[in-house]
Amino acid sequence: MSGFLAGLCVAVLPLLAAGFWLGRRTARHESLGGLGTPVEHATFQTLHTASLAAPPLRAGLTGETARRSARRLRTLLGTDALCLTDQKQVLAWDGIGDHHRAEIMERLAGPLETGRGEAFRLTCYAPDCLLRWAVVAPLTVDDRVHGALVACAPRESAVLVRAAGEVARWVSVQLELADLDQSRTRLIEAEIKALRAQISPHFIFNSLAVIASFVRTDPERARELLLEFADFTRYSFRRHGDFTTLADELHAIDHYLALVRARFGERLSVTLQIAPEVLPVALPFLCLQPLVENAVKHGLEGKADKSHISITAQDAGAEALVVIEDDGAGMDPDLLRRILAGEVSPSGGIGLSNVDDRLRQVYGDDYGLVIETAVGAGMKITARLPKYQPGVHSASRRSEP
Repeated sequence: MSGFLAGLCVAVLPLLAAGFWLGRRTARHESLGGLGTPVEHATFQTLHTASLAAPPLRAGLTGETARRSARRLRTLLGTDALCLTDQKQVLAWDGIGDHHRAEIMERLAGPLETGRGEAFRLTCYAPDCLLRWAVVAPLTVDDRVHGALVACAPRESAVLVRAAGEVARWVSVQLELADLDQSRTRLIEAEIKALRAQISPHFIFNSLAVIASFVRTDPERARELLLEFADFTRYSFRRHGDFTTLADELHAIDHYLALVRARFGERLSVTLQIAPEVLPVALPFLCLQPLVENAVKHGLEGKADKSHISITAQDAGAEALVVIEDDGAGMDPDLLRRILAGEVSPSGGIGLSNVDDRLRQVYGDDYGLVIETAVGAGMKITARLPKYQPGVHSASRRSEP
């Protein structure tokens, strides 16, 4: 928590410094409609304006995000013109004097290379142009210069230089957060790719072999199974969204189990108990299917008699409680702990550790898998899924790849 508070101070203090500059520009001696003193009013306006400028910047530095935030940033500084640039061009200009674009980009070579801000006089022959000075403040992320914030004014001002530097630091913090969000997204995508790679090639081979066995004896059954296989693989390798709904995940599991039952027949029985109210709950994509695949592998394969798998999804207030249980061979708890810790690779590559890691990343460490097992005692896997989590939104139902 102390780290969070320290980060909050780092993000807010530059804004208060900029607010002081804005307060000097806008302060009046009279009362301001219940908002207190002029300084308090300026502080409120600064924080409110910053809150409006932050969301676009959290998407990174692009032409669109620069355009949406430039006006708010100019309001923060109270200057006549402001532009945001990347390394090559002006991304957005707000205010007067946009004919200075080319001149500013020519003068940015030094600051963009060194990462140090500077102020310089503008050359202008337009009689109605009020801009005479430009203040450059580089935008940096991890000591790399991504662009610059340039404030333009009619006269040189040491206060504007300092205020522009503080606002640029705040913008840089937003861009760094955007970079962290993108890194997190890339990590999730890499983990999903790894999980897809773990989908057992034996399952694919066996499914196609089963389908082939029905081609002559029962063509209609072969057609049905082929459609099940197509739907399952389409869902597993889709490219749209990091999250899905519990309904869609269970639908994919149904396709998977249809193929497994076609292979093992009466040796496998499955019981499903699903509360309708939890079907819309969003969860990480390909989160439950690997758990069912694990239940099939350890509950059925290598076993001569019948096996039973139960899948339940219950409404638990603010959470959905999903339990997948089999009566198969089970596992040594110490071996399971080492698999989840990444110390050893699971046989068959079913991906329990992958699912556990993703649940913890999305929901926190309190939401990892709870697994009860022992050798010869089967396995019971419980996953708790919050019904609402900031940033967790499912893609459209049954999106195509």
